[in-house]
Amino acid sequence: MKQCWRWFGPNDPIALADLRQVGVEGIVTALHHIPPGQPWDEQSISERQSLLAAGGYDWDVVESLPVSEAIKTQSADMASHLAAYKASLRALASLGIKVVCYNFMPILDWTRTALRARQPHGGTAMLFDLTDFAVFDIHILERAGAAEDYSSTVHQAAKDRFLRMSDQDKAQLQQNVTAGLPGANGQWSVQDVRALLDTYANIDHSQLRANLVDFLSEVAPLAQDLGLRLCCHPDDPPFSLLGLPRVMSTIKDYSAVLDAVDLPSNGATLCTGSLGVRPDFDGPEFVRSLGDRIHFVHLRNTKRIDGSDIAKPDFFEAAHLEGDTDMVGTIRELMTEQKRRKAEGRGDWQIPMRPDHGQELLSDLGGHSTPGYPLIGRMRGLAELRGIMAAFS
Repeated sequence: MKQCWRWFGPNDPIALADLRQVGVEGIVTALHHIPPGQPWDEQSISERQSLLAAGGYDWDVVESLPVSEAIKTQSADMASHLAAYKASLRALASLGIKVVCYNFMPILDWTRTALRARQPHGGTAMLFDLTDFAVFDIHILERAGAAEDYSSTVHQAAKDRFLRMSDQDKAQLQQNVTAGLPGANGQWSVQDVRALLDTYANIDHSQLRANLVDFLSEVAPLAQDLGLRLCCHPDDPPFSLLGLPRVMSTIKDYSAVLDAVDLPSNGATLCTGSLGVRPDFDGPEFVRSLGDRIHFVHLRNTKRIDGSDIAKPDFFEAAHLEGDTDMVGTIRELMTEQKRRKAEGRGDWQIPMRPDHGQELLSDLGGHSTPGYPLIGRMRGLAELRGIMAAFS
């Protein structure tokens, strides 16, 4: 697989020049300054390509071209936002970029309750704790009906924890949770979140899946004509939060959506960390079942915490070979899929991957790296993953 690295643009604390020492072969990035619903123009794309080229890299994968809430909810601005999305796809294709990752998670892009939880070895990792999330949901956000979404045990634990928290603790928890809101940067208020939740009042699982299929029915044929590969990222975590539906959390979810819009351009981003939070996730089976439609891979590992809710488990970002996902088996199947593609003569036989997330280790510590995207932690992960790939090459 092509060994890529997520880079957040000119403001990323990690310099492109440093990535040569890491052995990075390609870059995954996006134009994060352009809001969802607005088109990406050729000049902005070309400027980012030039910046990468100066560092010796191509732009291998767009992650992500965000799908706006108007498209997800099919609200008033949907038509103009769809037109902007199509314009962005045309601009990307005109400049030779082939792979576009996106997600269809309602409101929250990803959710953690602690961004730097101390680990036994002295480093830190991102963590999701259901009791802390219930504190936010029930007592800080005060979402209507929130208490009904938790067991009596979690409800009582959240109440007890909330009463012990300082104002600073509450503010930090709110900032951690809302860090997963696209463009939030920790600045969303509870009023902002409530307003967003209101837009999903009449949207259940079936309706959200139908909206995703409608979106793909519009953009996947265009992507096919342009030679682009679209790949949907799974829900993170893969279970409902804030009463919101989730539609890309299992192999069955992916199969249903890929079958509904059955074009090679309509594909999957396999994220072993997000899907691996579920006890029933089988990484090798995902590749065996859907391998020909996997256009991009995030290799990371998560570890469920013993004693937590099996349906909505507490978990943390584990070292890449130490979590619940069968990483060796998954990579073995991905390497087999690559060989199959190459034998068929597919131009996209080499699958781009990146070591997703990482624990903060050594010089990462101190809060100066982007949460989840430290240098040393990801470098360790890439080295471990590279060794497994070499074993199966």
